[in-house]
Amino acid sequence: MSQELRLRIYSAVVMIVVVVAATWLGGYAFRFLAAAMGLLIYYEWSTITRLAEKSLRADAFGWLSLALIALNLLFGSDDLTVPLFGGLVVTTLIPPLLRRGSWWQPAGVFYAGLSAISLSAIRGEDSLGFIAMLFVFLVVWATDILAYFVGRAIGGPKLAPRISPGKTWSGAIGGTLAGVAAGVLLASAHFQDIGLWVVMIAFILSVAGQIGDLFESFIKRRFGVKDSSRLIPGHGGVMDRVDGLVFACFAAFFLALAVSAGGDRVVVSMGAFLFGL
Repeated sequence: MSQELRLRIYSAVVMIVVVVAATWLGGYAFRFLAAAMGLLIYYEWSTITRLAEKSLRADAFGWLSLALIALNLLFGSDDLTVPLFGGLVVTTLIPPLLRRGSWWQPAGVFYAGLSAISLSAIRGEDSLGFIAMLFVFLVVWATDILAYFVGRAIGGPKLAPRISPGKTWSGAIGGTLAGVAAGVLLASAHFQDIGLWVVMIAFILSVAGQIGDLFESFIKRRFGVKDSSRLIPGHGGVMDRVDGLVFACFAAFFLALAVSAGGDRVVVSMGAFLFGL
């Protein structure tokens, strides 16, 4: 076994242990993990897009925005989360609208901030949140792993050759089927009766995860970087590891907001929403 492969395995084991432990504990442990992830994602986004070089003041406000979001997740009120996040994103939009800043600035605050918020919202504070977070993890991980192996085994037409030349339609379809199967199996293990809702949610999260993967590939290709950073030994950066996960969380978060806004049902918790309870 090569030293590089050994390093990748050790790093992966540590990451899995930390993430699963924080997910199991919930509360401040998971909120801290979500907040730290948001801050690290913004660090990588800022570095990739060279925001500090374009406007040190704007980048400083971006850091302040992420710090406020992180502090609210840890010590603030859940009722304040969406208004605070929306206000910060709108504020960062003002300079680009006035042609005095980069659009990558509000995009970074939105991407990193929502990553932390949506992760924290899905985990929530109850035991159902733990199952819901595992559900999202398994859907995304199964999609990612099977998309790779099915794509390598079958090949065929490329999914998005200009963005990520290695991805194929066969891999995308195989990954989606695997993600849905993983989600349904987990839900079936914990609930006696699951319906088409869980299948639909797993499908949406799987597709969203693959879009997230392509999105990060587009960002890196746009700015000519191979990895988002070198924060994780043998694995690159945080964005490299959670690109699909955060987009799946975005999809779940916005679906829950849309359902609540529609007035058809009240979303008591993200866990209840994902499993149609």
